[in-house]
Amino acid sequence: MRPSRFWLLHAWLPAALFLAALTAIAALDLDRRVADALFFNRASGTWIGAGRWWAVDLIHTGGALFVRLAGLAALTAWVASLFSGRLHGLRLRAGYVVLGMILSTSVVGGLKQLTRVDCPRDLAGFGGDRPYAPLLAYRAGDYPPGHCYPGAHASSGFSLMALYFALRDRRPGLARGALAATLGIGIVFSVGQQARGAHFLSHDLMSAGLAWFLLLALWHRLLES
Repeated sequence: MRPSRFWLLHAWLPAALFLAALTAIAALDLDRRVADALFFNRASGTWIGAGRWWAVDLIHTGGALFVRLAGLAALTAWVASLFSGRLHGLRLRAGYVVLGMILSTSVVGGLKQLTRVDCPRDLAGFGGDRPYAPLLAYRAGDYPPGHCYPGAHASSGFSLMALYFALRDRRPGLARGALAATLGIGIVFSVGQQARGAHFLSHDLMSAGLAWFLLLALWHRLLES
């Protein structure tokens, strides 16, 4: 693939789609509309995934364990490559996956502490008592800071997109399959968290965008040459 085409498909086009999606969510109030339509039961005043095994035990707890095991597998491959000549070729790519997963989740986790955005379930009209404010806007009232933006659990799923960048130069077909699978994992994690009232759509979209561009930058730094 020519460099210009690569950057068009991996940087400029995703950036345009990402910004367009965030703009549409803000302009059309899609965070609350999607939550109302799909995840919050107005009749009972509850989130459809709150306390449910599929959202809590399977997607959240089980999903977190799955990502940790995937990270451990990559780390094990990297360590093994230090001692085995046969695995030497895996060293840089396995190290990239480990660093990419750590970078993606760490940046999102750090931003959660800075943005002070409430979880949907804490908001008035969605089971809580805090006033709604547009994303990152001033929120009236003396309330503790929220820590729900971007979505951390979704970022752990999207961090697995590191597999795509690690494979794309040598196994492009397998890389495309890995990208589809890891995007699917991130989306499932996002749906599970939104069903619990932990995040709005924009929270998880931001996690996906951050993971993609951080992984792309790390690929450029470590693997492109």
